[in-house]
Amino acid sequence: MTKMRTVDAAVAILEKEGATEAFGLPGAAINPFYSAMRAHGGIRHTLARHVEGASHMADGYSRAKDGNIGICIGTSGPAGTDMITGLYAAWADSIPMLCITGQAPVAKLHKEDFQAVDIESIAKPVTKLAMTILEPGQVPGAFQKAFQLMRSGRPGPVLLDLPIDVQMAEIEFDIDTYEPLPVEKPRASRKQLEKALDMLTAGERPLIVAGGGIINAGASAQLVDLAELLGIPVIPTLMGWGAIPDDHELMAGMVGLQTSHRYGNENFLRSDFVIGIGNRWANRHTGGLDTYTAGRTFVHIDIEPTQIGRVFSPDFGIASDAGAALDGLLELARERRDAGSLPDYTAWVDECSGRKATLHRKTHFDNVPIKPQRVYEEMNKAFGKDTTYVSTIGLSQIAGAQMLHVFGPRKWINAGQAGPLGWTAPAALGVVRGKPDQTVVALSGDYDFQFMIEELAVGAQFNLPYIHVVVNNSYLGLIRQSQRGFNMEQNVSLAFENINSTDLSATASGYGVDHIKVAEGLGCKAIRVENPEDLPAAFDKAKALLGEFRVPVVVEVILEKITNISMGTEINAVNEFEALAETAEDAPTAILALQA
Repeated sequence: MTKMRTVDAAVAILEKEGATEAFGLPGAAINPFYSAMRAHGGIRHTLARHVEGASHMADGYSRAKDGNIGICIGTSGPAGTDMITGLYAAWADSIPMLCITGQAPVAKLHKEDFQAVDIESIAKPVTKLAMTILEPGQVPGAFQKAFQLMRSGRPGPVLLDLPIDVQMAEIEFDIDTYEPLPVEKPRASRKQLEKALDMLTAGERPLIVAGGGIINAGASAQLVDLAELLGIPVIPTLMGWGAIPDDHELMAGMVGLQTSHRYGNENFLRSDFVIGIGNRWANRHTGGLDTYTAGRTFVHIDIEPTQIGRVFSPDFGIASDAGAALDGLLELARERRDAGSLPDYTAWVDECSGRKATLHRKTHFDNVPIKPQRVYEEMNKAFGKDTTYVSTIGLSQIAGAQMLHVFGPRKWINAGQAGPLGWTAPAALGVVRGKPDQTVVALSGDYDFQFMIEELAVGAQFNLPYIHVVVNNSYLGLIRQSQRGFNMEQNVSLAFENINSTDLSATASGYGVDHIKVAEGLGCKAIRVENPEDLPAAFDKAKALLGEFRVPVVVEVILEKITNISMGTEINAVNEFEALAETAEDAPTAILALQA
């Protein structure tokens, strides 16, 4: 056996578990761990400007590719509390992420020592495991258990807290004999899947609701195979968007109160059977449950048993990993196809496709200041099918989900449930780490962008290139829109006359923060667009700057200050505030051209 510090053992374990991408900030109480990373050399570390930013970078890295686990590292006290929002975002969306914090010496934990906080208790509600390791000999086992938990069942984050004296202590440890613990995932039985398939084929207008669990399981190909074999349409959730490409004939649109397609809601409302796989029935997807469930039979398959029945009781529930369930359903469906016993749903598919070709929102506006819908139309033209979009919250994200197109799994990366402002920029940097040399495009409103704008410097320092589209209306747009119900507009304007930007045009003046100057001051490139006709050239220039300088490139679009984006309180009563598409020219980048 070899005698070594616990931190040297921990770093060796990280490499053996395949977690070699770290984001964080050093500090006195975590410096031993940093010394171990330096001595080992197998962990790449990206220095963030804020620990919350580091946590979102680790989260973005985990979401970028199957099997990734990002690491966030910080010192004691406020570093740990700064990670809580990042842990919440990862926990809410079932994302594996490992946070490691330093801590005061074990003997000082009850003495209100400098930067000593009970981070274990604080982090427990938003982690699968939060543990302050009090005994040096527990360090290898704690890391081993952390990786098992992050990968087993419903994935999620873990926080391990290391007192400085525990980090410095020596233990006997042999990395050559270390083995990861087995990953535990429930699997549907053949009998369960036979019943689910019987119920599906008894329906006349069945749908698959594809959740983020399918993407977590790396099972998007199986989903598409099953949909094609059965010949039935698919409704992806926001977290499952991309599991089936938008241009696939069986992609029937997204459903919901906000991030939905008109044709998606209408297709769902005409269904009579729904099988949900790896989804949560989130309230922004369902709206009122009476409307959502009326006249439909439901089967729910989820990896977490307690998720079944949490929102409403399905007619049949199965606890299973999404990939395992899809594999089993495919096997059964092939048997029934070969026996000639599968129903023909061609008419139902054609009906859904007909709505996809007619129920469009208008995107082609020539207004100055620019209407946001036009921005997404031009983004569809500018960025190809290989693009990965990153966004989090606000009218920008909602409108983007209504109008952008996604063509594969992990190409829409979104903090769906937590929706923390400021997540987008650092998460995008983590995605770039996970998808080097691929096209990454972030989408923010001005408020989301300002929350953690300092992290742009990380992209400049470490050459992490991506394009950040900032739609600037100098408003908290989503909150302003929600305040309409209170007949007020209170504390939601970000506009002011910037005394340092007196050279702005009449269109751009009065919008407050000069994002171009800030981005350039942080080492990035930036472009401002005020006329919709200039958007194509701006995106072309952004791509050229990206290739030349290998830093983040900000494209700020000056929007009209007030735009109400489609949303409602029920999926059959979404308010369409803007004109709808009447001709193909009104929505030129729709997946299917408008049919009169």
